[in-house]
This record gives sequence, structure tokens and C-alpha cells, in this order.
Amino acid sequence: MSENADRFQRVAGDFLARIEAVPADRWTSPSPCPGWTARQVVAHVINEQRRILATLRRTEPKRLYGVAVAEMGSQPAVDDQADLAAAWGEIGAGLVEAVDDPACAKVQLPTPVGPMPFVEVVDALPEDVLIHTWDLARATGGDEQLDAEAVVHVFEKFRPLDEALRQPWAFGPRITPPPGADVQTEFLCFVGRQP
Repeated sequence: MSENADRFQRVAGDFLARIEAVPADRWTSPSPCPGWTARQVVAHVINEQRRILATLRRTEPKRLYGVAVAEMGSQPAVDDQADLAAAWGEIGAGLVEAVDDPACAKVQLPTPVGPMPFVEVVDALPEDVLIHTWDLARATGGDEQLDAEAVVHVFEKFRPLDEALRQPWAFGPRITPPPGADVQTEFLCFVGRQP
């Protein structure tokens, strides 16, 4: 397994662990994503990453474990009894496989800076899942500690794209981190989160 596949597997596993740890009465809790509940954060990640995986496999995204398909950036409908952990487990595993699949390398994916081949964006693949792992944990009182190596890695990839990322469909304004902030706090502030 490549370094990128290993990194995404760790991040995907951390997100799954946070999903599985959500108390039943916390799914409707507000998240750091304006207007989204904890459940909507998970549904968003499932929808976005499912679309990436379908593009890489050259298939159409399909309904999965009670989570409907929506356009990129939109909220999918979610059945009351949807199995969010099973949906994410399947998508996460599929993306780990795709990272090392040569057939996926040249597939064009949409990015905040325009379409790019998967091979050029795979380094930053964990970002959406990584950030929303923190969002979910914050919303539900879960473990907010992120994979330290993945945070450093994604942060290094994002710093040069600072202004390109300040779009309504990407990240909001940066927040000034407190003095002496650790790398995770600096990263979260960079992507517009208030740790």
C-alpha cells in the first residue's frame, strides 16, 4: 500500500470511528458547518466522496444504505434508518483501493482550482474527510484529535492555494489562531474553523 493510500485509510477509519461513536440523540446537533447538523455533515461527506469514487470508476453514483444521491455541494436525502457507518465504510474502502489503482490515475476530478487528474490531487484527498471528522466530533462531543501526520500533510498542500480556497464552495475566511497554537489548531483556523 502506498503512503497516500495508507494516509487516506487512516483518515477514513477515523471518520468511521467518529460516526460509530455518535450518541443517538446527537445526530441533530448543530455542527460548525453553518446550517448543517451532525447527520448532514456525514451525509455530505458520503455524497461528495461517493461522487469522486464513481468518477474514478467511470460509473454513476448510486443510492447507498439509505443515502440518496445529490449534486456536488448539495445535501442528499437521508432515510431515517440510513446506515451511515456502512455507507461510509464502503466508500472509504473503495477510495483507498482507487489511490493505488493505475486505471484511476488520469481520471479528471473537479477541484477548487479547476479539473485535475486524480494522480495530481491524491495527495490532498484526505482533506474533506479530515476536516469533517473534526466537525462531526465537535457537533457530537466526540474525540476532536485528528491524525497528526495527515493534518501536517494536507496543511502543507493547502498553504500555497490560500486565496484560491477562499470561495463560497470551498473555505471561508481564515481565523487567526491563538498564540502558541498547535498545528491542528492552525490548520483548522486556516480552513475557517473556530477550535
